[in-house]
Amino acid sequence: MKDVEAGLDALETSAERETSRLVSVFRAVYPPLLAVVLIIAVWQVLYVAKIWPDWKLPGPSEVFTSLKSTFSSGDAWPSVGHSAEHGAIGFAASVAIGTPLGLLVGRFRLVRAGVGPILSGLQSLPSVAWVPPALMFFGPQPAMLYGVVLLGAVPSIAVGVVSGLDQVPPLYLRVGRNLGARGLASVRYVLLPAALPGYLAGLRQGWAFAWRSLLAAEIIVQSADLGHSLGFLLKNAQDSNDMAGAFAAIVLILAVGVAVNQLLFVPLERRVLRSRGLA
Repeated sequence: MKDVEAGLDALETSAERETSRLVSVFRAVYPPLLAVVLIIAVWQVLYVAKIWPDWKLPGPSEVFTSLKSTFSSGDAWPSVGHSAEHGAIGFAASVAIGTPLGLLVGRFRLVRAGVGPILSGLQSLPSVAWVPPALMFFGPQPAMLYGVVLLGAVPSIAVGVVSGLDQVPPLYLRVGRNLGARGLASVRYVLLPAALPGYLAGLRQGWAFAWRSLLAAEIIVQSADLGHSLGFLLKNAQDSNDMAGAFAAIVLILAVGVAVNQLLFVPLERRVLRSRGLA
């Protein structure tokens, strides 16, 4: 009898977990979907009102048709793949460079006094400004794209690390030293875990800068060595005066950005907050 009751309790617990997961998924998906529906509704109203001619403001159905045509022609997935690949490689390199740079700036006063203002200035500099010198230096090669991405994302990541370190109480370091955590061990087991919320915010902002920098370079520079990309689709739509195609390319660009944020940064942020009892 006890075994039967235990089995029923297990089934009930499993059902509750499944229900809670469905509720969580619904809560995560419902607000963005509702926002998209409202935007499309307003867009359709403006289109029907004929405030602007069709070639200036195409309707949602025309953009959907253009997007469908892009997928049917086989241009969509290669373009998304090329841009996502370049963005991922550039962002990974930015993290590898920006993290130790932020640690140096955050831990040493002399380095902060000299490099800190430069990082702040670079963070406010439009990423598109790096495209001409990167093109002249590297030529129309993938290295040019990575250079622009690095210069756009590294400052934001480094500043995020510095911001996170500034919020670490000095008591943590003293306790870590008493427990034997010194040098790199102090960074690994004390500083980075304590600075994780600020660091994660810097990573999210760094990805935003990396993605924007990449698309700016892809739109300006067209080359066979760079392949078909989302920036290429957008520039091609401009050259052919195809507003629906331009909106379709923007939808793809936005979809990649939202997917990375929702699938990578949101779960990481939720996990960090839960580990600290904040969510």
